[in-house]
Amino acid sequence: MRTVIQRVSRAKVTIGGQVKSAIGPGFVVLLGVAADDTEDDARWLVRKIASLRVFDDAEGVMNLSLADVGGEVMVVSQFTLMASYKKGNRPSWIHAAPHPIAIPLYERFCALMAQATGRPVATGEFGADMKVELVNDGPVTICMDTKNKE
Repeated sequence: MRTVIQRVSRAKVTIGGQVKSAIGPGFVVLLGVAADDTEDDARWLVRKIASLRVFDDAEGVMNLSLADVGGEVMVVSQFTLMASYKKGNRPSWIHAAPHPIAIPLYERFCALMAQATGRPVATGEFGADMKVELVNDGPVTICMDTKNKE
């Protein structure tokens, strides 16, 4: 699994001109699922994301977690994170999981995140043409990949 995590002041997902979901301060997590990903990958990512200390404390130091600040989470599926760009200029999506694998893992990831944060998780709609609007706070943007656990 690959993610792009953005600390946001607010965010929303619009589908067909209708707001699907919106959050206040917290994280927007763009999630790409690979064909060989498992629930263990989802569990590892959720644990890391829920524990990230990237919110400012009273001294302005990034030292607080999502739970510490009462932050919300929005998870948006994004198969384009699995792009292979090795050959040519047109990305290949060969590494992206097919729907029968990706949808259950995406849904499981969202459920695990809700469990870890104790709050509902806002989502987009898997496979939909979404408009994601966000205000990146900081900006703070972190990428994580379960195949490259730095």
